[in-house]
Amino acid sequence: MTSFHQECLWEKVTHKQIKSGALASHVKFDVCVIGGGITGLSAALHLLEQGKTVCVLEAHQVGHGGSGRNVGLVNAGTWIKPDDVEATLGERRGKRLNEVLGQAPAEVFAVIQRHGIDCQARNDGTLHMAHNEAGLADLRSREEQWRRRGADVELLTGAACEEYCGTDKITGALLDRRAGTINPMGYTVGLALAVTRLGGAIYQHSPVTELNRQADSWVVRTERGAVAAEKVVISTGAYTEGEWTEVRRNHFRGYYYQVASVPLAGAAADKILTHGQGSWDTRTVLSSIRRDAEGRLLLGSLGKASNKPDWFVRSWADRIQGHYFPELGKVEWEVHWTGCIDFTPDHLMRIFEPAPGVVAVTGYNGRGNTTGTVIGRAFAEFLLKDDPDALPIPFTQMKTLHTAGIRSCFYEAGFSLYHAGQCLRVIL
Repeated sequence: MTSFHQECLWEKVTHKQIKSGALASHVKFDVCVIGGGITGLSAALHLLEQGKTVCVLEAHQVGHGGSGRNVGLVNAGTWIKPDDVEATLGERRGKRLNEVLGQAPAEVFAVIQRHGIDCQARNDGTLHMAHNEAGLADLRSREEQWRRRGADVELLTGAACEEYCGTDKITGALLDRRAGTINPMGYTVGLALAVTRLGGAIYQHSPVTELNRQADSWVVRTERGAVAAEKVVISTGAYTEGEWTEVRRNHFRGYYYQVASVPLAGAAADKILTHGQGSWDTRTVLSSIRRDAEGRLLLGSLGKASNKPDWFVRSWADRIQGHYFPELGKVEWEVHWTGCIDFTPDHLMRIFEPAPGVVAVTGYNGRGNTTGTVIGRAFAEFLLKDDPDALPIPFTQMKTLHTAGIRSCFYEAGFSLYHAGQCLRVIL
């Protein structure tokens, strides 16, 4: 019998590690990247490929944040519909962002192949599953909007939907063949290994304490050292710590937890997502469902599990599994973990240039695997050429989101009540 406990599955199954200590001296590089997640490592990789010297400062370990703890969906587009993106940003800017993020899964899988990254990558698509008629109507709208833009998407219904999802509780599912799944920690560590192979320096356990301009360089200080650099990339997202930057005041923090079973086998397990897609449903407080390479069932939802007793988390997982996949019977759950998401009120990211030579980003809204990869490349191109056209959206001015704390508390309270209702079988 496995002891159910807190541990990130992706850390457990990613055996390669980055072996580097903290910055403990004064060093000089062309570019200093703050944050050892997907965005920062993607930027570092592209800068190194163009001959720049680069170091990465990570406050904890590579992949510690959302980059290594997410569901592992390689999604196309943003959280909101493409028509809404263009309505919010304007037709020209919105169209540009839709095009870039629509092609982002292909870029992720190309990077994986080019650098030989071992991360359970599967380019078999994703399934957005309608849990009721309103959800189905939403998916019909998404299908029409993406098809109008030439995307390879298809709304599955009836027998095809049941075959792909492995449950009769779904009325329809939008199959996005551009997308796929990865082990996100494996992908992040793979990017870091590629950075070190190209001569980049990675300093772990090196939280930034200060960022200042001195003469012709930016000086990035840590507790035990400092980096002098011509350019700086800030890519810390929801895990931004300290008072050295205003980035953390431009989003509100949300949480997402996941629960993983022991590896499953047998006819009932084999029916679940039999074609290899990752999925999530259309509930307001959504549930994500996927399998990993060893046959585990992974369930997730918005909110924290780290502040709840194990019995509560297990009860929630039993409820979701029992609803969608009752044929499995009693499932043994192995681990659960929680990660942070940087949300914005309109569910669109923000990129900033707080000073010449410094770029920053926040607000991926749960789409970091693809968005981080392309934004990292775009930042590298911008810093190399000083060309705003390299960016998928224009820079915006930093503006403190004064309701950030209230929003975070309100969302978490709502998610907790919803999950309690699911456990008590009041709602699903």
